[in-house]
Amino acid sequence: MNVADTIAAILKSEGADYLFTYPTTPLIDACAKIGVRPLLCRQERVGVHMADAYARTLDGTKPAVFAMQYGPGAENAFPGVATAYSDSSPILVLPLGHPRDRAQVFPHFNIGKAFDGITKHYECLGQSQETGAVMRRALSRLKMGRLGPVMVEVPVDVMKEEIDPTIATSHIPATIATPGVSSADIDRAAKALLNARRPVIVAGQGVLYARASADLVALAEALAIPVMTTLEGKSAFPETHPLALGCGAIVMPGPVHQFLNRADLVLGVGTSFTRHQMNATIPGRKTLIQITTDERDLNKAYSTDYPILGDATLALQALLAAVTDLGVGQRDRHGVEREIADSYQAWLAGWLPKLTSDETPITPYRAIWDFMKAVDPDTAIVTHDSGSPRDQITPFYRAGGPRSYLGWGKSHALGSALGLSMGTKLAAPDKFCVSFQGDAAFGMCGLDFETAVRNEIAITAVVWNNNSMATEAHALPAAHEIYRVRDIRGTYAEMATAMGGHAERITDPREIIPAYERARRINAEGRPVLIEMMTSHEIAFSHRYGA
Repeated sequence: MNVADTIAAILKSEGADYLFTYPTTPLIDACAKIGVRPLLCRQERVGVHMADAYARTLDGTKPAVFAMQYGPGAENAFPGVATAYSDSSPILVLPLGHPRDRAQVFPHFNIGKAFDGITKHYECLGQSQETGAVMRRALSRLKMGRLGPVMVEVPVDVMKEEIDPTIATSHIPATIATPGVSSADIDRAAKALLNARRPVIVAGQGVLYARASADLVALAEALAIPVMTTLEGKSAFPETHPLALGCGAIVMPGPVHQFLNRADLVLGVGTSFTRHQMNATIPGRKTLIQITTDERDLNKAYSTDYPILGDATLALQALLAAVTDLGVGQRDRHGVEREIADSYQAWLAGWLPKLTSDETPITPYRAIWDFMKAVDPDTAIVTHDSGSPRDQITPFYRAGGPRSYLGWGKSHALGSALGLSMGTKLAAPDKFCVSFQGDAAFGMCGLDFETAVRNEIAITAVVWNNNSMATEAHALPAAHEIYRVRDIRGTYAEMATAMGGHAERITDPREIIPAYERARRINAEGRPVLIEMMTSHEIAFSHRYGA
């Protein structure tokens, strides 16, 4: 066996089903020969996004691996890895390295130096006999602690070297160690929680990775506490639950804005409380309880009054036991639920004219509203792209149970949603996997719709086409007036048809729901679908930037 064969065998023993990859590396054939299916994308960035979503949809329980060649391959993968790092996605990146005799010689791209700031762990496999040890370290780091991209660079000459075959057969997958919690920290936090008059829970992505949603629901119901999520944590608490406030991001629904402003205590579960425009700012001085597995999150953006370092599941279960022992109190759950419902309805009433509008071009809000009427959120996995689609969808779309929505990201680029949606479909083939993106985003990565066609990844890509960079209007007034720089053009349904998929162009709002229903039927037959909706230059947003 050579090193490529050994790495492939180790990945298979870890449960890998796919190798996301482009364009060449000896790992492709090595994986194919033993039943780990290579999935070649059209550009490296999209392949990394596929691995990212695959990892997140499965909560990191199976290896999500992306491999590429040295030089341009590694360079093109950079934005995808940067996104995964900012969103704490556990992907294993295996770049081919330059031959060792020239690897560090200018102008060869230095992978280790370039990726050091956007990977959780980087190691170069410089000696073939160390393959087992290097992969063991990488896979262990991939599974434990704060999650994120792990990278092993393998020089091309090392990849081809013959090594002892027992290195592969002796590999033992790492046992995951779950970080416990301090009983003293739990007791202090429980007392503060019971003494709070208007507590709010903020659920982050850590709840999803810990598979702690049921424990979060149990605590919220026991104490009648309203729950909001972060953008990455959207779906960690089902948004159809009467205690759900919605998602607090760069935009937010009315209940998040109202309840977060009035809260006297905020319990953060599986969230970093990072100050970032994609996170709702916690206004004023509030008592903070924070549950996280990463000590760097504590006292980072805000003073943490009651820090709890440990696994979200263990912490939530311990908190529930502690408050039960202390006496849950008499908070009126039905009264809290009525207050949330009243706040939601009052906010929604102001948006119904847009959500139900018959105007043409179609408002994106009508496209969201009709999707919610046509699709059970528990049967779908929805993701957004950057910019307007993200900000128009997240306040209104009510996600179902865990991982029914893929929200992202603190550092992200236009065009990410298409690859993310393909990754979710591979991880959850029975779900209706839908991405919403604008025409600018589709222009970035749209040719990878052919990747979905070629590999029979039956996603639905919804492209909102307004022939413009509408949300950038405030930033480019003179350039647009003089040179029309925001005008962009394309007939994307025709592109998707040419690539072999099913495509439709929708101009009448009455056709939105039938288009979603057709897409679902065609996806069930194994074919990807693109729905191009001709939309308006919509620039209204709900409580944008927390205002």
